[in-house]
Amino acid sequence: MPRYALKVEYHGGPFAGWQRQADQPSVQGAIEAALAKLEPRAHTIAAAGRTDAGVHGLAQVAHCDMEKDWDPFRLSEALNHHLKPQPVAIVACARVTDDWHARFSAVERRYLFRILMRRAPATHLKGLVWRVNNALDVEAMQAGADHLIGRHDFTTFRSSICQADSPLKTLDRLDVTRVEGPHGPEVQFDVRARSFLHNQVRSFVGTLERVGAGAWAPGDVKAALEACDRSACGPVCPPDGLYLAGVGYPDDPFAASVELHQARASAT
Repeated sequence: MPRYALKVEYHGGPFAGWQRQADQPSVQGAIEAALAKLEPRAHTIAAAGRTDAGVHGLAQVAHCDMEKDWDPFRLSEALNHHLKPQPVAIVACARVTDDWHARFSAVERRYLFRILMRRAPATHLKGLVWRVNNALDVEAMQAGADHLIGRHDFTTFRSSICQADSPLKTLDRLDVTRVEGPHGPEVQFDVRARSFLHNQVRSFVGTLERVGAGAWAPGDVKAALEACDRSACGPVCPPDGLYLAGVGYPDDPFAASVELHQARASAT
């Protein structure tokens, strides 16, 4: 059966998360239902990461197996037709080898988190950012974040329901940047690792927000990490503002397909 990689963009607001659920809408369920419109049967797709309820996807990656030998561009167009009006889009599609796997072939996951700093409620960005009332000290937040870089036991920043075999992970990047956006100043987090524990990014952001607000010192983050105790973690921030921003592979399956898709789309 031909295998296809799908690059998926979605707004997480209407969904109970990525993973298919029997009684709630999910991103996986929406795509599998669209696939069933093209080839009527049960479909099971695999993704690079299972995002929680309310978390968004800028470049989630999944793969599907089809019976028909589809042209990748036509497959993405057909899926997008059947995904309407749900806020899910296939932005790229590529044929991959039978042993390629969206999850197990990945070597990096990249997350973006956005905090909007303003007292007025978010309107256009509602559900897309975490709004806080006061300005945050970005330099202090970065100083706290620096303690988390590298390989550590991240028990403190791990959900109690995390199913990972080990709390040991290597965090490659945690950059904290102030950005002047059209709706007000934002703090944006660029977080990268091969893999993450459940709620790890939201635990990082919630803790570092306390540093930015002056309630914690940057060194308190190091102490919390070394405690290896979930109770030492700061508040877990809401899912609003969290995006799966990209997935890295040894060979990017979409390298050639994105330009081809754009050229063919503009010609139709």
